[in-house]
Amino acid sequence: MTAADASGARALLPLVLPALVVGTACSLLLLVVDFLSERLQEALWHGLPSLLGADGSAWPWTLAVLTATGLAVGLVLWRIPSGPDPATEELIGAPLPPGVVPGMLVAAVLSLAGGVSLGPENPVTAANVALAVALGARLLPAVGASVWLGLAVAGTVGALFGTPVAAALLLSEAVTQGGGSLWDRLFAPLVSAGAGAATTVLVASPTMSLGLADYPGARLADLVAGAVVTTCGALLGMAAVYAFPHVHRFFRLFGHPVARLTAGGLVLGLLGVLGGQITLFKGLAQMKELTADVSAYTAGGLALIVAVKTAALLVAATCAFVGGRIFPAVFTGVALGLLASALAPSVPVTLSVACGVLGIVLAITQQGWLSLFMAVAVVSDVDLLPVLCVALLPAWLVVTGRPQMVIHEPA
Repeated sequence: MTAADASGARALLPLVLPALVVGTACSLLLLVVDFLSERLQEALWHGLPSLLGADGSAWPWTLAVLTATGLAVGLVLWRIPSGPDPATEELIGAPLPPGVVPGMLVAAVLSLAGGVSLGPENPVTAANVALAVALGARLLPAVGASVWLGLAVAGTVGALFGTPVAAALLLSEAVTQGGGSLWDRLFAPLVSAGAGAATTVLVASPTMSLGLADYPGARLADLVAGAVVTTCGALLGMAAVYAFPHVHRFFRLFGHPVARLTAGGLVLGLLGVLGGQITLFKGLAQMKELTADVSAYTAGGLALIVAVKTAALLVAATCAFVGGRIFPAVFTGVALGLLASALAPSVPVTLSVACGVLGIVLAITQQGWLSLFMAVAVVSDVDLLPVLCVALLPAWLVVTGRPQMVIHEPA
C-alpha cells in the first residue's frame, strides 16, 4: 500500500460510524412512517366502515375518504410549517429547515393512508436530509453539509428498496464532481445505504418481486418488443411530464391550500371510483394484487387502470399532496406491461412488465440506472438485463433533454 492509499483509507474510516448511524436512523424513520400510515389506512378503509356498517370497497366510501384526506392534508399544510410546494421538490434537493419535518411527515402519513397515488420516498428523504444535516452540523461540525446530505440520501434509498445497490446506482449519476475516485466518494454513502437496507430487511423483510414466471431466454424478437414497450412507457411518462405544469397551474387557481387539496382529493376520489381501489395508494401492494389475478382483467380494463393511475399520479403530485412519484410510476409500468402482454401474447409477460416499468420510471425520474434497477427488481430476473439495456436506448432518446416532472419557480 502506498502512502497515498493509506491516506485515502485514513480519510474514509472516520466516516464509517456516522454513516452506520445515519443509515440506520433513516431506515427507522421510514419504518415509522410506513407503520403509522398502514395502521391509519387499516382504520380508514376497514375499521371505520365496519364500525359504521358501511362498505369500505364501495364507491361512496372511496369518494368520501379521498375528499376528506384532501381536506385533512390541506389543514395540516395551512396551519403547520411543512416546507415548500411538493411539486417543486425533487428526490434529492437542498436541505430543508428541521422545523418543517413534523408537518411534512404528518401530511405524508395522511396522504399515504388516505389512498393518494404517491409513495413515501420524497418526504422521507427530505426529512432524513434535514435532520442529518442539522444534527450533523451540531455534533460533527468538521464534516460538511454535503457529506451529511449524501449519507442521508443513500441511507434512505437503501432503506426504501432494501438494498444498497439502488443507492449506488442513483448516486453514481449524482456524484460527478470532486476529487478522488468515484468509489472513494461513494464509500461512506454506501455504508449508510447498507445500514439502511439491512435495518429495513431485518425489521420488515420487504420485497418488490412480483413472482412472475422466469424469462425463457433472449430472442431477437424480444429486443424489438422490449424496445417498443419501453418506448411506449417513456412516451406515456413524458405525456404526464408535459401535462405537469399545466395541471399544477390549474390547482394554483385555488388560492387556499385547504380548497386546493380538497379539490384534489375530490378528483382523486372520482378517479378511484372510475379505476377501482386497485388504482389507489402508492401501488406496491396493488401491483402484486394485479399480477396475482391478471386473468380477471381484460385488455380494456388494464388500459383503464394505466390511464387512471397516470392521471391520479399527475393530480396528486400537482395539487400539493406530500409524497413521491417513483412507486406509483412502477405500478403504472407493471399495468402497462400486462396490457402489452395481453395485446401481444407472444411477448413474455416478464419482459413486458420489466420494460413497462423501465419506460415509465425513466420518463418520471430521468435516472437511467435507477430505472434499470427498478425494472429488474420487480421481476427478479437478471437474465433480462441485456435485453433491458438495449430496450432502454430508444426510450432514452425520448426523455433526454426533456423537461423533468418538477416545477421550477422563478427566483
